Amino acid sequence: MTKQTEWWRGAVIYQIYPRSFQDQGGDGIGDIPGVTSRLEHVASLGVDAIWLSPFFTSPQADMGYDVSDYCDVDPMFGTLADFDAMMAEAHRLGLKVIIDQVISHTSDQHPWFKESRASRDNPKADWFVWAEPKPDGTAPNNWLSVFGGPAWEWDGTRKQYYMHNFLTSQPDLNFHNPEVQNAVLEAARFWLDRGVDGFRFDTVNYYFHDRKLRDNPPLSEEGVFGLDAPDVNPYGMQNHLYDKTQPENIGFLRRMRALLDQYDDRATVGEVGDGARSLQTVAAYTQGGDKLNMCYTFDLLSPDFTPGHIRRSVEGFFRAVSDGWVCWAFSNHDVERHVSRFMESEAERESIAKLALTLIATLKGSVCLYQGEELGLPEADLAFEDLRDPYGIRFWPAFKGRDGCRTPMVWEAGRAHGGFSTAKPWLPVPYEHAVLAVDAQEADPHSVLHHYRAALAFRKAHGVLRDGSITFLDAPEGVLAFVRENDTEKLLFVFNLGREAASFLIPPELGRTVPVAIPAAAVREANGRVDLDAFDVFCAECRR
Repeated sequence: MTKQTEWWRGAVIYQIYPRSFQDQGGDGIGDIPGVTSRLEHVASLGVDAIWLSPFFTSPQADMGYDVSDYCDVDPMFGTLADFDAMMAEAHRLGLKVIIDQVISHTSDQHPWFKESRASRDNPKADWFVWAEPKPDGTAPNNWLSVFGGPAWEWDGTRKQYYMHNFLTSQPDLNFHNPEVQNAVLEAARFWLDRGVDGFRFDTVNYYFHDRKLRDNPPLSEEGVFGLDAPDVNPYGMQNHLYDKTQPENIGFLRRMRALLDQYDDRATVGEVGDGARSLQTVAAYTQGGDKLNMCYTFDLLSPDFTPGHIRRSVEGFFRAVSDGWVCWAFSNHDVERHVSRFMESEAERESIAKLALTLIATLKGSVCLYQGEELGLPEADLAFEDLRDPYGIRFWPAFKGRDGCRTPMVWEAGRAHGGFSTAKPWLPVPYEHAVLAVDAQEADPHSVLHHYRAALAFRKAHGVLRDGSITFLDAPEGVLAFVRENDTEKLLFVFNLGREAASFLIPPELGRTVPVAIPAAAVREANGRVDLDAFDVFCAECRR
């Protein structure tokens, strides 16, 4: 029988974007040996695991999210032997390793698609989503691509359209075909046998489509944009009832979970992008203990850094998901870095970076941090000619895409390109980032980097933050207050997310409270009244 310890519940996961982490090969692109060389830094933060964004063989049209071989490392990143060495070093340092699985679609260079498009009667003819044109030659329905334009591309050989939720070079797999499910499960088994500790499933609700190919209805009569795309993209004007989040997905997720349960201590986290339905989708995908262990939602990836939004997001999740689990994040490789989303001026950057980390580290759920977040890096402002992201290039200048959060990690302030590479990097390193490099912050005991270590050590020292309940309290405008409680500990947290000083009265029903030292706190408390400066935090133990 396999052993399952639920190490992922309450874990802190550090996301590594390999092409921007560390270049060991001297070509300006990060690689797996570069990741290995910097794992001691990651471990020093006090995290539990790393999540490695795609490193598989790929033409790199979408920076590796277009896979042409699920069971090999792209030569730009290294070899399978390099991956094994990276895994060994991570495990030596006590870090679990989670890798991306991008299985809703492949690259058009994948052998499966090359065979599928060759004819209508080959063994893989039904491995992708093919459809006849309408009598007038137009696409089968009104489905749109996340990256702009229709979700259908004409193929002259088969004289049919194929579906692509993203780039035209990213055809969607047909999960209604059991052979496709078996093939992607075997690809997952390849990495499980290699020792990975889990998977992050990209676009986990995109696997199945409506067999009848029904048109999506408009989101509203007014054409208001939804949450699935920036408001420059018509994709957000549809209610995506039929091109994703189909009921058949539940059965496949059960098959994937059954595979992982054959191994010790494996974990899964699914990325759910489903607009207003996200909570219902997360509930369906994580409840029951037979599908995903947890889901990664978009709720805190918005520009809204207010008590009301955070409370609604957390309470909404746990109200909708009775026995599932969530992984919170403020930043990742797809969104503007959170200090830039939340701050009004550079003067606030460091304070907001510290406050945001302390807040997310004390919420109920697991936590995902994105590389460079521990340095308080702002979004990079890139010129159009420097862009590599096809999404940003397509919608420029109204939307700048995702390159601004994907610029290289900065390690040494005094070296060219921040110590990332000896060659010109694939994306430029802004001067504003170089001065925030790891070595510069190591030398400053008050830096964002040292705060991250202290805040994550605080989280580890208080088990209630991994498994305790959360109860929000009424608080003045700009203030977020909640209690975390388990059988052995009860902690009160008060955050001032506002730009003005604020006060909070500790409810008498909490009983006697004793202030607890928490990183970067500078509050004053007397007779149950807590006075907080802007971006301040207070913690107290509630004694029974």
